[in-house]
Amino acid sequence: MFDDFVRKIKLVATDPVLRNRVLFVLGALVIFRLLAAIPTPGVNIGALQSFLSNNQFFGLLNVFSGGGFSNLSIVMLGVGPYITSSIIMQLMTVLSPKLKTLYQEEGDAGRARFMMYSRYLAVPMAFMQSFAFLLLLQQNGIVAQLDGIHLMASIFVIAAGSMMLMWIGELITEFGVGNGVSLIIFAGIVSIIPSALSQAIFSFDVTLLPSYIAFAAAAVAITAGVVFISEAERPIPVTYARRVRGMRVMGGVSTYLPLRVNQAGVIPIIFALSILLFPQMIATFVSRSPIEWLASGANATIAFLNNQVVYGVMYFLLVFIFTYFYTAITFEPNQIAKNLQKNGAFIPGVRPGQTTAEYLGNIITRITLVGALFLGFIAVVPIILQGATGITTLTIGGTALLIAVSVVLDLVKKIDAQTSIREY
Repeated sequence: MFDDFVRKIKLVATDPVLRNRVLFVLGALVIFRLLAAIPTPGVNIGALQSFLSNNQFFGLLNVFSGGGFSNLSIVMLGVGPYITSSIIMQLMTVLSPKLKTLYQEEGDAGRARFMMYSRYLAVPMAFMQSFAFLLLLQQNGIVAQLDGIHLMASIFVIAAGSMMLMWIGELITEFGVGNGVSLIIFAGIVSIIPSALSQAIFSFDVTLLPSYIAFAAAAVAITAGVVFISEAERPIPVTYARRVRGMRVMGGVSTYLPLRVNQAGVIPIIFALSILLFPQMIATFVSRSPIEWLASGANATIAFLNNQVVYGVMYFLLVFIFTYFYTAITFEPNQIAKNLQKNGAFIPGVRPGQTTAEYLGNIITRITLVGALFLGFIAVVPIILQGATGITTLTIGGTALLIAVSVVLDLVKKIDAQTSIREY
């Protein structure tokens, strides 16, 4: 296996096309990191760090922006608006039959148009999120109060930074290797590791050595679990009917239909965080209200949501529910059964048509249970480890770990496919 790895690395280094693709990715990521280091003026760093440490959602947003939110850089939103618009567009396929047909039945051209609509929607989303975050940061004393002109200028700069990241991600997808947006998020996760390790080293306590060992063992076990669940699939045997056309015999081959255990990926976690963020943002705005009973109710809501046990339970349940919800949107048993029937394929022992659709629906419901429980566990891993080890400076970001492992696996597959093509 090691010899095969070395051979592929040599092929990447010697093949000019593949080498240029890899270098393009590295150059684009360097530009992204430079943009993430340009801060906006007038930021109270101490208040910002305290705000991020007490808010799970903004901690995740900091990961998505590649650490840009930790210093309020010009790309503080990262690719968040684009991710949000993509989620909204996928949800709209439930309400709009035309969008559903465009996304599921018109092939690559239809998906390209669908992604174009997602990019268009990302522009107003970037402006809305910029405005909302600036108001929230001003209320918490993190950013100085801005007048109308300076507020509009800041909104335009932050929205433009997000759109530039989206453009860089599209360029990586077209001229590089792998998915550009995923690689940008991955670069953000990796960029936070050195500061987290240095903080853990400076705050090292010998009395907590067993906790550190247990933490390291948990990290290895969770990483292995993420790889296992990300790659796990249920193969459904499929047989193509034998057909005779003139002197040729076609079909008669057997293959399988892979159903992934985790069909939804990391999207349910993002859904759940968005739902949990909404009441927190509303309560934060209302807590400054001059009406006493309204402000006290908002403060009680904030205190209730900041309770780690309550937050963890709600987070787990929302992730579990949204895993089933998103799987139901993206996986269409009726469409798969129809495509199998059109191509003269069938599942042995199952009648084609509606019976096949029901059979696939039952299987995906059962295996999604494993994926939903796994995603819910990954989401609350930081809370569990903080309570079990007492270490607050070093925690496994379950969402970040899931994204990082998924991106690495996808990138390895893409590079392996490129090297295999050139070898043959």
